[in-house]
Amino acid sequence: MQPDHGISDVDLVYFDAADLSEQAEERHSIRIRALFSDIPVRIDVKNEARVHLWYAAKFGNAIEPYRSSEDAIATFLTTSTAVGVQVRNGDLRTFAPFGLADLLDLTVRANKKQITRAVYEAKVKRWLAAWPELRVVPWDHGA
Repeated sequence: MQPDHGISDVDLVYFDAADLSEQAEERHSIRIRALFSDIPVRIDVKNEARVHLWYAAKFGNAIEPYRSSEDAIATFLTTSTAVGVQVRNGDLRTFAPFGLADLLDLTVRANKKQITRAVYEAKVKRWLAAWPELRVVPWDHGA
């Protein structure tokens, strides 16, 4: 199996409350995608400070503005995908508000802070098609 099997994109997030423009986000996207041009998946660059501006149009419900990248990561749709890694002073810093157990155990569990059942179940269906060995915790039993 290829390392990118089933991966449609990689999220690279940052937080800049001083510039919520689409143009700034696009400039960062162009620069970051050029840095990672050898990676065979799409790099999705998002300023988490501006997500509240478009979230309702895409997902159907409005959200409050995030206060930081960590605040945003804590709302990612599953406990196993709510993980961020940052280089700080030459070291890797990991932020995993739900820990790493679900990720390492191949367990998919809903993080119900802002997603809907329909979004979760659609994502689970796609993931199971790519990785049938995943252990899925049903919506009614999730976090």
